[in-house]
Order: sequence, then structure tokens, then C-alpha cells
Amino acid sequence: MKKHTYEVKIEWTGNEGNGTLDYNSYNRNHKIISNGKYGEIKGSSDPSFLGDRTRYNPEDLFLSSLSACHMLWYLHLCSVHKIIVTEYVDHATGVMEETENGSGKFTRVTLQPKVVITNLNMTTKANQLHEEANKMCFIANSCNFKIEHKPNTTLE
Repeated sequence: MKKHTYEVKIEWTGNEGNGTLDYNSYNRNHKIISNGKYGEIKGSSDPSFLGDRTRYNPEDLFLSSLSACHMLWYLHLCSVHKIIVTEYVDHATGVMEETENGSGKFTRVTLQPKVVITNLNMTTKANQLHEEANKMCFIANSCNFKIEHKPNTTLE
């Protein structure tokens, strides 16, 4: 079995002079860097945890990773099945529930891809391939909750 290793550097940039003296003394800003990539991703925490709403938070990145992985597998499967996709846009949503101790976890994700294909006769198969893509997606396979799919497939 092949193994793949990934590396990123997370650098906190939110020290406002007093470090983590108390919960309100620092901001949550950070940057995500990976060698060989075009640049950095500016991150923070969710605004409800005193983060900067203009930056990506870990929950945004998790949801986007899941959506992108699904899309890439889906496009691959469509090419294998000779379904020509000309557009793909997903408006993914996720629900994270906090626990009493302040931790939390995602309990639900819904992918809502709008897919445009060139052959109306392939619509049923195109919709079915979302389930197969879910089975193949590396990120989905790492989740402990069900991922729902509500595709909207139309003709070009």
C-alpha cells in the first residue's frame, strides 16, 4: 500500500505584545504555509471564538477540503464513465456542535454540487457517481459522520 505524507507550517501571528496573558490578550491570526505552494493562507478562528471573520478558519478549511476532494473524485469518475462535465460548483454546508466543555465536532456535512453535463441521457449516472466519489474521497473516508449529497445536474 502506498503512503503519502503531507507537511504544512502553521505560524501564529497574533501576539499583540502580551502573548497569551489571558483569553482576550491575543488574536487568533495565523498563516498556513507549505513548501512549493504559491503563497500562504491567512487563517484565524471562527468569529464566535474571537477570530477575524475576513480570514479562513479551520472549520472553513475542513469543509472546503471535503468538498474539493469529493469534486476531484467525481470529475475523475465522470471522465471514466464518458460523462462530460463542463461546470461544477458546490455550495457545501456543515454543522459543528460544541460540547459543554468547549470542544466540538462536525456532525453533518451536505454537499450541494451544481453540475452541468453535455448529454441528458447521462443524468442518472452522473447523479449516482456522487455516492461512488464519496466512497473514494480520502477526506470523506477520514470522517466519522455521514456526508449527504444533494446534486443538481443540468444540461449544457
